[in-house]
Amino acid sequence: MKKLIAKFLNEAWYKDHFVGTFLMPFSFMYTDAMRFRRWMYKHGHKPVTKLPVPVIIVGNITVGGTGKTPLVIYLAQQLKAQGFKPGVISRGYGGESEVWPQKVTLESDPLKVGDEPLLLVQYSGCPVAVGPVRADSARLLLETEACDVIISDDGLQHYALDRDIEIVVIDGVRRFGNNFCLPSGPLREPQERIREVDFVICNGGVAEEGEILMQLEGAYAVNMQTQERKLLTDFKGLKCHALAGTGNPQRFFDSLSKLEIDCQTHSFPDHYIYTAKEIAYKGADAIFMTEKDAVKCVSFATEQHWFVPVEAKVQVSFVTELTALLRSKLL
Repeated sequence: MKKLIAKFLNEAWYKDHFVGTFLMPFSFMYTDAMRFRRWMYKHGHKPVTKLPVPVIIVGNITVGGTGKTPLVIYLAQQLKAQGFKPGVISRGYGGESEVWPQKVTLESDPLKVGDEPLLLVQYSGCPVAVGPVRADSARLLLETEACDVIISDDGLQHYALDRDIEIVVIDGVRRFGNNFCLPSGPLREPQERIREVDFVICNGGVAEEGEILMQLEGAYAVNMQTQERKLLTDFKGLKCHALAGTGNPQRFFDSLSKLEIDCQTHSFPDHYIYTAKEIAYKGADAIFMTEKDAVKCVSFATEQHWFVPVEAKVQVSFVTELTALLRSKLL
């Protein structure tokens, strides 16, 4: 059912404008509610937590994946190289733990803390905490780690946490779909919200004026059972399958297609919890998946299964501008 709903919404938001138009009255109500909610926080009618260290929000204004997590990892690495001590917080979406907030370790169960937080702790080299109340997660890090800046993976609309720097990531190919707010379109907030943030990162496609281009690059695959690394170009001509349970599975499939790897593709809802049967495809020479999917499939993956790690490549000027802005917040 989730797969059918996800497919329907993708068609309605990015291709079939008629359905979006039909739902416009609901979008008007949603937009008014979002504006009123933000007004309540802005004018002190709802509590806002101000932390003793700067907070960087990396979010988006659309539903679905835009590439926030790889950017957060990149930011954490870059800030560490500049001498900062970042800590990362996340909602832990999809995690089924009954205890929040909690710190994430390499031994954490992705089914408990969520799939993306496990990637954050694996690659950022920074302490990570998760929980539905981001201020509580941040406090946990500040109490137990020597953090001097907090990076929030998602949370642009989580106005209960004050922020010093806002970064919005947009899908450079799909952009804003039909430009409508939920439920008739993919926007969480009106597009005008982008004018208020500090940086707009364009993931793929062509960056427009005022946007900073980011590319997610992956050149090799890692076998999930043997840990063998192999160039993706070595899989040309083989019988391959590719699966993705992300906000935009097509981005992953297109990245393989650009390398001339012919795959039968399988889309799943974002943060999907797989079974062994669902990722077994008879006769496949190789089955590719994203790292986000792989952390949930390690226990039952076979030698056919490979994940494709990606790295964010961002304009060099971005780190310089971000660091300067961050240091100004510390004065």
